[in-house]
Amino acid sequence: MNELHFAYKVRQLLNRGLHELRPETTARLAAARQSALACQRQAVNQSVLATAGSFFQYHFDNLHLKQALAALALLLGLAFSAYWMADQRINELGAVDSALLADDLPIGAFTDKGFDTWLKRGSSQ
Repeated sequence: MNELHFAYKVRQLLNRGLHELRPETTARLAAARQSALACQRQAVNQSVLATAGSFFQYHFDNLHLKQALAALALLLGLAFSAYWMADQRINELGAVDSALLADDLPIGAFTDKGFDTWLKRGSSQ
């Protein structure tokens, strides 16, 4: 609260000093303010959603066909890679499940500590 009180007092002193300025100084300050405002860009009122829309529109309008095709090719490559990796994993699990269901495993393999190694070696063949 102390800072707010200090700011209030500074504002009051500046406002009092403003009335004590000579008229030619006030005229020069007004002219400088007008020239600064003339050089300043005019702000356009837009809503937040309009700003987001113009951002996306600007970026999509400047997007070239080659860039769009490269992005599409990248997305297709990623999708194919994910599908292929999932298919490989399913095939590996299917081979292990088939071996377990077909009783191709010796009984001692289930109690062996190296069972995981044997499964990996068997599925890679």
